[in-house]
Amino acid sequence: MITPASHRPAGQPPLPEPTAWHEIHLTVNGDPVVAHVESRLLLSDFLRQRLGLTGTHIGCEHGVCGACTVLMDQVPVRSCLTLAVQADGTEARTVEGLADDGEPLGPVQRAFHEQHGMQCGFCTPGFVMTCTALTERTERPDEETVTDELSGHLCRCTGYQNIRAAVRQALDESFGPQEAQ
Repeated sequence: MITPASHRPAGQPPLPEPTAWHEIHLTVNGDPVVAHVESRLLLSDFLRQRLGLTGTHIGCEHGVCGACTVLMDQVPVRSCLTLAVQADGTEARTVEGLADDGEPLGPVQRAFHEQHGMQCGFCTPGFVMTCTALTERTERPDEETVTDELSGHLCRCTGYQNIRAAVRQALDESFGPQEAQ
């Protein structure tokens, strides 16, 4: 069980109203987590500061760039727009939880590496999490769906060609090569 070191940073005064703290129970990357969180604490801050999962990046803090994307019950969500209390009772996955035991990279991470689907790497965790959700669907998503899903992410370094190649490779590994249309 992961237990945050402290429910409140040292020296921080208690919040004024008694309902400002909540006990949450969730699973993060397969590990049960129980924590006391403030009502206003963002999921991104909880993951990074309380659990030390710094692979979830914080870019715009407006939900526009997609760098903070995590999976909550298999659905990509912007952790900078999601309160930690909203994750109560859910299963959350971050980029740190994608590789199988003993493996350095998960299948989607490996595809991004092999296709050079990154440059500076800041946006990569968000793209990888969204691509992971695409590969875990029951049927291969069509190109329009892939484009729509990826449009919620910004990369300032690439022309997206290698990112799309990585996504195609990951989808091919999950569903088999796409048939020519």
